[in-house]
Amino acid sequence: MKYMLLIYLDEKGRPSEAEQQKCYVESAQYAHKLHASGKFLASAPLHPTSTATSVRQQDGRPLVTDGPFAETREQLGGYFLVNAKDLDEAIRIASEIPAGRFGTVEIRPVVEVSGLPVAQASS
Repeated sequence: MKYMLLIYLDEKGRPSEAEQQKCYVESAQYAHKLHASGKFLASAPLHPTSTATSVRQQDGRPLVTDGPFAETREQLGGYFLVNAKDLDEAIRIASEIPAGRFGTVEIRPVVEVSGLPVAQASS
């Protein structure tokens, strides 16, 4: 089963640039470990919410605004998409995500919809 592991961080209490770079290196190493075990599908950090743009439909037309959709204490900072045999395995994988030290990792099962294109593997 596929699980999306959403990493939420408090942008006001962001780690230092050095801590972020260390976390990126550790996250890449963790992604390689997951890949070697057949669990890794995708992962990426996100730029801060100050770079976000939100699109809503209003009267059948797009309404574009700067910033995230909702004001919250923690913002979506990145994700891992993984294959896990069950929720227990997804929890174990989520508990080892390096950025989890700085915030919360939300685990969500992915709905498999037939007919969607299959993503191309990147190297």
